[in-house]
Amino acid sequence: MSLDVSPSLLEQAQQGPVDDDAFVDCIRTSLPYAWQTITGLIERLHGNGKEFVDNQVPPPDEAARGELLRVLASDAMRGTLERRFGVRLAFQNCHRVAVFPADAEDRPAYREFISARGQLLNQSPALRNC
Repeated sequence: MSLDVSPSLLEQAQQGPVDDDAFVDCIRTSLPYAWQTITGLIERLHGNGKEFVDNQVPPPDEAARGELLRVLASDAMRGTLERRFGVRLAFQNCHRVAVFPADAEDRPAYREFISARGQLLNQSPALRNC
């Protein structure tokens, strides 16, 4: 299961649209490693003026790796975090999360990061089974 959903949040979902704040809180509490990694990158992006920031440190264990995979593979979770923080998230392998400004879609650094070339250049034997 990806998220620990409270009974009240589940009831809200059963009755209609879900409040973004409640969904973000669910992500934060359910996936603490992914939350810390992504929000830490967002803080770094806003504090340094670079085109993007990324995480190249492997997660400490498989549970943490799974958190990153779940949050970034889910359109709902990823999209909600992007809207909440005004960023664009990108992902390679099992742990290389990158944070770009929200308007990065046409920027060369973003286009390179999400390209097949970028993915291939980010490969190594150590990441083969991550």
